[in-house]
Amino acid sequence: MINRQNPENHFENTSMNPHAEHSASPVDLWCSIYRHRDLILQMTKREIIGRYRGSVIGIAWSFFQPLLMLGVYTFVFSVIFQVKWGGEIGEQRVNFAIILFAGLIVHTLFTECINQAPVLILRNANYVKKVVFPLEILPVVALGAVLFHNVASLVILVLAMLISGLDFHLTALYLPLLLAPFILMVLGLSWLLAALGVYLRDLGHAVFIITMIMLFISPIFYPLTAVPDQLRLLIYLNPLTFIIEQVREVLIWGRSPSWLWFTLYSALSLLVSWFGFWSFQRIRKGFSDVV
Repeated sequence: MINRQNPENHFENTSMNPHAEHSASPVDLWCSIYRHRDLILQMTKREIIGRYRGSVIGIAWSFFQPLLMLGVYTFVFSVIFQVKWGGEIGEQRVNFAIILFAGLIVHTLFTECINQAPVLILRNANYVKKVVFPLEILPVVALGAVLFHNVASLVILVLAMLISGLDFHLTALYLPLLLAPFILMVLGLSWLLAALGVYLRDLGHAVFIITMIMLFISPIFYPLTAVPDQLRLLIYLNPLTFIIEQVREVLIWGRSPSWLWFTLYSALSLLVSWFGFWSFQRIRKGFSDVV
């Protein structure tokens, strides 16, 4: 049975060759996640609670922070800049912040996972050297903690929509389905960056710059129709663009997803996810010699 106070201690007395080959099969991946589901859950809880340890209101910050940011966006863009998105909903200036916030939720999920991935193994070096530990679950744990905070942001977004008079569309039920391939893509990139980050210590700085650039080349602060035709292909190649647009379609405008593009995006996400895991499993045998 796994120790719920320090679940990783369950692996301390197990011996295994750190240089052994690890399976990169997708079946073995999901078997590993299922087999260690209790460990993942406990470590995710600890990650979430640890983020606010010592604060006065604790985990309530998960809801207070996005609420505060949404208030700031509403004030800045609706009162000071008085900008409009355009379209049947964007004509109401107060709703610009809601449209913007929907895009930022997607970008935040991507950024928080990707930015911490290059140092994930280095930050948990004790798992590499002192215990036989399923290292492949570390990106899953990090993703789980980020998802918790993003769910809190989505709750705030839906409440803001209802308060501002926007309708809640049944197409919002498509949201988990839409986010599933995006989450798989993020997980695959996290595995890849976590493995490379052990050997390339500057990778974290480069990734941070890239995620900052992606904030501005994603249709977060502007609609796709505002992008010049000659630059629109660049925006479409951004892996965040499709998901941001589709999240707004189902959540705000009440339209069904683009199923053809969703199918293609899902296939690409599965490929990225498997490649990231395959790379992690192939590279991990050298972790103990480097960290």
